Amino acid sequence: MLNNEFKKKFDAESNILKKDAIKGDFLFFMKKMDSIENTALIGALLRVRNIEDLQTLKSNEGNSRDLSDKATQAEKTADYPGGINTLRQEVADLLYVDGVHSELKTVKTDVAFIVEKDGSISNVHAQGDNFTFNRQAEIALYSISEKFSPALVKGDPARFRFRIPLTLTMVD
Repeated sequence: MLNNEFKKKFDAESNILKKDAIKGDFLFFMKKMDSIENTALIGALLRVRNIEDLQTLKSNEGNSRDLSDKATQAEKTADYPGGINTLRQEVADLLYVDGVHSELKTVKTDVAFIVEKDGSISNVHAQGDNFTFNRQAEIALYSISEKFSPALVKGDPARFRFRIPLTLTMVD
């Protein structure tokens, strides 16, 4: 709807300088909308993390011991539909690059998460030198569209710790 309104105003204007100003206003507006959406996604990430932390506190089981023991026994590891390259591409497509602030051209992070028994993901944590890239990577992982096929231990679905390294090269 907004695109149509800006387009109507743009098409109705005959002055080239005013057309350029309208285009600039549209691009500025869309960048602000991206920023607002990013802020909302960061808020959602914080809520998800808080819920996961509360569930961990309520749980009586030691999840990290449970996961490491099962990981060595897994007869089938967790898989993303289409494979790891499909997962990487989807994460790359979901990354909000304008939300990453860095003086360096290349930033890296390692994203660790748990694939649950139902194929959903939880406990996404990125570790790297760039805080903003870490947060954007976490948001992208939580936003993937497909569920994993879960790991199998003794034929039964099991939680599985998964790690994916990510690199972003900034272009001017």
